[in-house]
Amino acid sequence: MKARLLLIDGTVFTGTSFGATGESIGEVVFNTSMTGYQEIVTDPSYCGELITMTYPLIGNYGFNREDNESLTPHCQGLIVREHAEYASNWRNEQSIDEWLAMHHIVGISGIDTRMLTRKIRIHGTMKGMITTSEEPVEVLLSRLQDTSLRTDQVAQVSTKSVQISPNNGKRVVLVDYGAKHNIHRELVERDCEVVVVPYNTTAEEILKYQPDGVMLSNGPGDPKDVPESVQAIQGLLGKVPIFGICLGHQLLSLACGADTEKLKFGHRGGNHPVKELATGRSYLTAQNHGYVVREASLEHTALRVSHVALNDGTIEGVEHKELPAFSVQYHPESAPGPLDNGYLFDRFMTMMEGK
Repeated sequence: MKARLLLIDGTVFTGTSFGATGESIGEVVFNTSMTGYQEIVTDPSYCGELITMTYPLIGNYGFNREDNESLTPHCQGLIVREHAEYASNWRNEQSIDEWLAMHHIVGISGIDTRMLTRKIRIHGTMKGMITTSEEPVEVLLSRLQDTSLRTDQVAQVSTKSVQISPNNGKRVVLVDYGAKHNIHRELVERDCEVVVVPYNTTAEEILKYQPDGVMLSNGPGDPKDVPESVQAIQGLLGKVPIFGICLGHQLLSLACGADTEKLKFGHRGGNHPVKELATGRSYLTAQNHGYVVREASLEHTALRVSHVALNDGTIEGVEHKELPAFSVQYHPESAPGPLDNGYLFDRFMTMMEGK
């Protein structure tokens, strides 16, 4: 079946439909990872987005239950140059077509993803639509222009109830803004008892669990759309060690008086180099974010920059000068991505031990 990708500027790409049929509207972004497409489409941070994979062949090793980063995918659609109709891997359980159809996610293949990616790099991320409808472009464009993108992505992906994973080690409250499963796994592997709470849990409610530390998870959207989370973090600072990842990093920075801004096309991929300023060492990192902390806004705060992106110089990590709190913009839980950055979880463990 024919499918079309329509951008808000009127550009039309015609290709082949795979996955679910129908229509989906979201922000068109691109990811440069060569593998890990299953972890990418199940990452809650992609809520509301149409994901373009820059690597040309997607789906060649299929899908399986173990590699999901959430129980339910939240992305709006998938855009690829070529999708593999038949998967070849001993762990494969479903083809990419079957998996997307099961989760009602529309996909389009057979388009020039290189041209699309260059367009996004030049003009920035933009609203788009994947559709299998035969309606005229003028009708589709009018509907696209009249549709507003939602700003409640964190509320959509966050857990609705408290979940506890008992263990014998430190108790960590994981504030779920759209947490990937691997954050939870990294904590459990270090014998932590993990208490997962909804994004709008207050500081008073979190402290009732008597945590040894608080983890601020990754998540989708603009950090300024969840002011209640900023207020909660302000109530936790100085009372318990804090470690923030991605959206959690941005929210910690806002709570300390810094500011954030939207990037032109964001950082999304499993191959982004980041430099740790204290050691001078560079790491390859997995990233997925469209917003960044403004460096100039840190001047009158108690935060200092700990990591920077080598590609564009943007802030990739901060740490509090006086209190036990730090954060990184990238994903040290690394699924998908390199395994270089697990040491940050060890640093969090050391911090909870009071050292």
